Amino acid sequence: MEYSPPQPPSESGRHDGIAWCLWLPPGEGPWPAVMVLHGAGSRKENHADYARAAVAHGLAALTFDNRGHGETEGPLGSGVIDDMAGLAAWLARRPEIDAARIGVRGSSMGGLLAIHLAAASREIAAAVAICPAAEWMLAEDVQRVLDGRPPPAGSALSEMRVDAPGLAAWLDRNDVEEAAARMGAKPLFLIHARGDEVVPYTSSEKLYERAEEPKRLLLLEGGHHRSAQHDPELQGESLRWLARSI
Repeated sequence: MEYSPPQPPSESGRHDGIAWCLWLPPGEGPWPAVMVLHGAGSRKENHADYARAAVAHGLAALTFDNRGHGETEGPLGSGVIDDMAGLAAWLARRPEIDAARIGVRGSSMGGLLAIHLAAASREIAAAVAICPAAEWMLAEDVQRVLDGRPPPAGSALSEMRVDAPGLAAWLDRNDVEEAAARMGAKPLFLIHARGDEVVPYTSSEKLYERAEEPKRLLLLEGGHHRSAQHDPELQGESLRWLARSI
């Protein structure tokens, strides 16, 4: 059997210093799209599998490095949602994209930010949040940096460039449960493994309680913090849900 290399992105570039890759289905658009948000200490390349799965389901996908990560300029700080809202607006203006049908999918810290982005951006029509973190889970490590101490061993913060005062202020004044409520009628799909050793699955249960309909909560038996992110079956489930919801 002849080897076929994985599909590369259709285009890559920078917007306001944010490094991105855009994946487009074959044929002519405009296409519905999904913005793919990585977790703390990760980068866009780690979610190319989801982008390729999105293309197979007829969606365009935008992967990117958040501030403080990968090839993107600048530290992660208080402007994180404004940065992503600007990127969503830029994506909506592209002729290949159906501006009325853009969703967001994030995992861990990316899940937290996906909910905030959906609540803040008119361009985002729906959100998928996988094992979403909460602000308090990040705040302790950021406070250590503010105090002049290194992050704990193994902390994702050690792999990030952060504006510690700005990020601490953002974490202090925001609450992801309130953001879930502010999404209003925008659809929200929460996926969480009961065996998550980093973010307790009860966090997603609380988010589900605060969110309005339409909403869905999928709790997986066993697993761990990363098990739901790259599972092909779950990727397909979330993409089929997005295609119906945006």
